[in-house]
Amino acid sequence: MSDTVQQVKDKLSITDVVAPYVKLTKSGRYLKGLSPFTKEKTPSFFVNPERNSYYCFSTSQGGDIFTFIEKMEGVDFKGALKILAEKAGVELVYAQGGGGDKGKLDRLREAMARAEQKYASHLDPKGAAYEYARKRGLTEETIKDWNLGYAPDAWRTLLEELTTAGFSTKEMEAAGLIKEADEKRGTFYDRFRNRLMFPIKDIAGRTVAFTGRSLDPNDQAKYLNSPETDLYKKSEILFGMDKAKDAIRQRGFAILVEGQFDLILLHQIGFTNTIALSGTALTDRHISLIKRYADNLMLALDADRAGLAASAKSAHAALSAGMRVKAVRLPLGKDPADIANEDPKEFTKLVKDAESIVEFFLSVLAATEPDSHKLVIAVERTILPLVAAIPSALEREHFVGVISRALGTTPDAVRAGLPKGDRKASSPTVQKPAFQPSTPMTPREQRATLVHAVVQSYPDLAIAKRLTNEYSRITGAALPEEAPPERALFEAGLAFGESPRETDADDLLRAFERDVLTERLNDATMRLRLAEAAKNADEIAELTKTCKELSISLASL
Repeated sequence: MSDTVQQVKDKLSITDVVAPYVKLTKSGRYLKGLSPFTKEKTPSFFVNPERNSYYCFSTSQGGDIFTFIEKMEGVDFKGALKILAEKAGVELVYAQGGGGDKGKLDRLREAMARAEQKYASHLDPKGAAYEYARKRGLTEETIKDWNLGYAPDAWRTLLEELTTAGFSTKEMEAAGLIKEADEKRGTFYDRFRNRLMFPIKDIAGRTVAFTGRSLDPNDQAKYLNSPETDLYKKSEILFGMDKAKDAIRQRGFAILVEGQFDLILLHQIGFTNTIALSGTALTDRHISLIKRYADNLMLALDADRAGLAASAKSAHAALSAGMRVKAVRLPLGKDPADIANEDPKEFTKLVKDAESIVEFFLSVLAATEPDSHKLVIAVERTILPLVAAIPSALEREHFVGVISRALGTTPDAVRAGLPKGDRKASSPTVQKPAFQPSTPMTPREQRATLVHAVVQSYPDLAIAKRLTNEYSRITGAALPEEAPPERALFEAGLAFGESPRETDADDLLRAFERDVLTERLNDATMRLRLAEAAKNADEIAELTKTCKELSISLASL
């Protein structure tokens, strides 16, 4: 295992690993960016390419490529190793079979991995399970890529295979692979029988559960899911997220469907940012997982009554978490799998035409409720709770207008109907527009903009001349000749008015110098911690002295 870790380290730099998550900019010998662990406006996250490490000042944590992935993806070291090995193109080889000293979770993961192998080995290309998968539209390549399998139509096939491989009955039961007979205690049998098997994986790509699709037309339970185990928490796992996360990050949104065939067929036609629920509602944990990669969610659930109810419930949860939600208008009686199988271009068009969740439900309700009075009641019951869940007052007000125009009523009437709760809808207040830059200014950049603006606005004042000199002293650079752009001034909060007084200039300079010294102290502290980690005595001594001098300078201001 240690050889594998070293191979991964040799092939991946800290910059390779961090860059997909954090926008990095050069800062001397380091790279810096906004912390991915907290919401901040001033960059406090530093990467040291020489040491192949990072440090986040806002959360006081740092480490190497493995530590970073553990924090970002919510996995343990083995999960991080799997993610990074895949990225580096390094093959992982695990030892098979027993090992009494291994941890319980490791043993459960080994049992699940072995079960996945066994199910896959039983999927005969000439058998009924394979034929059913092909009939549903899956290609041979897709079946192989998702490692689908077959649970034989027998009572103890998997149990006997895993017993031979060294797993105990207790371990197999804990993994959710076998069940104990109710009528005969101590007798166990396979949980899944005569089913097409879909492995469910965690974010690191490790199999934690299964869904089995029955091949018996008389079986009332068409789909059977693994029970909750120490590995599998239904409220935390989304089917396909291990394969979809990169595409979600790149495309900026996730498509949510219900069921394995919907998801796999959408991936097959190119919608690789699709994830799926597996017999459970969308939870806060699911939403937190999605929000790691994007803040936009597109629902593509069935158009029947149950599907619409699920859409409304999922949308409410996502909106409350600050996500923007759209919905795909599916033809009644067809699910995403049907459309993807019949006409992939049609699904592409449906995604293009997706509406905001409010407009989606307005269209659906208007088409199903010809009676205007019943329509108003339906809107109040279904749509207004969605509007009330939106955190942004401006967005809420936008949808208040959309609803009032659709119903032919007044915005005030719609506002009055919004549910009262943690987020109360209110009339908009007129506020001064604020410029929101793509990269927020640091306090130092804001102060520099103010200093610059004062000099440009009052070039003949003695104050302006002194500011120019002090700017150069503090930063070691000349003040730019070109005036700062209007947008930068707007963000910095500069209010043009009467000429600045001497005391104003002094306060501004002190604040500016404090920001510069603070930034230098933070940088020196970060380098000191990295030097301590590397046990570099000379660098530790030098940086300790620098930090002390900067601290004294700061205290004197």
